[in-house]
Amino acid sequence: MRYEHLGARPRIHPDAVIAPTAVISGDVTVGAGSQVLHGVVITAEGGPVTLGENVIVMENALVRASAVHPVHIGSHVLVGPMASVAGATIADEVFLATGTRIFNGARIGRRSEVRINAVVHLRTVLPEGSVVPIGWVAVGDPARMLSPDRHDEIWELQQELDFPGFVFGLDRDTPDLMVQLTERYAAALSRHALDRPAD
Repeated sequence: MRYEHLGARPRIHPDAVIAPTAVISGDVTVGAGSQVLHGVVITAEGGPVTLGENVIVMENALVRASAVHPVHIGSHVLVGPMASVAGATIADEVFLATGTRIFNGARIGRRSEVRINAVVHLRTVLPEGSVVPIGWVAVGDPARMLSPDRHDEIWELQQELDFPGFVFGLDRDTPDLMVQLTERYAAALSRHALDRPAD
């Protein structure tokens, strides 16, 4: 299904193929030869999502932009099943394997690979030709690759990246952080109540 959101309709190239169970909402552009498979959700929550040419977004993946963090996915990119891309820039010829998570403000260089269940954290920059191993976490600029058993080091780097501040504009030390975060986010997401089918 295609939905108009905040007055914007998806723009799908006539050579692209969108599965009937995919959901595409708002200011989304899908380039020629791209394939969006079953269960995919691509949603522009106030900022644009752009998919280049010959992009394959596989089953149950999520691609989400916000007003502050648009998404740009270059050409010849494969987004694997159950992967998630939020507010990030992905260059050409990138492979995002099954279950990968790419967070807001991340930039992934051309011909990089993010392997199964790996994470590219908030504001992390992967130079051209980078590889994030299976299940590992890339964090920082320049990116450091850390195995998941190094949680304390990952957390130390993550704190500097300030997820609640960067994504939601909230101070991590706010006593009622989750109350403010969920109320603010729910208010923004409630704008979907006004969506209309665009098919």
